[in-house]
Amino acid sequence: MARTEYYNDPQAPKPNSIVPAVTVFVLDGQDRVLLIRRTDNGLWAIPGGAQDFGEYIAETAVREAKEESGIDVEVIGIVGIYTDPKHVMAYSDGEVRQQFSICFRARYLAGSPTPSSESSEVRWASQAELEALPIHPSMRLRIDHGYEHRGAPYIG
Repeated sequence: MARTEYYNDPQAPKPNSIVPAVTVFVLDGQDRVLLIRRTDNGLWAIPGGAQDFGEYIAETAVREAKEESGIDVEVIGIVGIYTDPKHVMAYSDGEVRQQFSICFRARYLAGSPTPSSESSEVRWASQAELEALPIHPSMRLRIDHGYEHRGAPYIG
């Protein structure tokens, strides 16, 4: 399903849903962040997705990281909560979702970067490499906050 993201765009369609979702900020031993290239919009992002019924939200983070990247992680904290009403995603099925995402900090446990139906590429990227990659501003904000190692989670 195709997805178009709108960010601070007055022409954006009005949202018709809010779905609890997660993203996962995880670093390897060389301080590189785990990134996936999304198949729905072609942009680089940290792994993430919607919570399923019967799941604790931290389980969602572990599952999504594994499904999208092939990497096993353990949740160790929260980077932030991202709820900007000016950030909406329009899907080809007519859903227009307002952002609601908890970004978890996770520890790498095992696995090798492996693409999936939701990720055409998976890689570890250094902070210096991020500028050259197409990353949505809201995703870049989460990555930057992850690297900042804030004392308290971002709430916005």
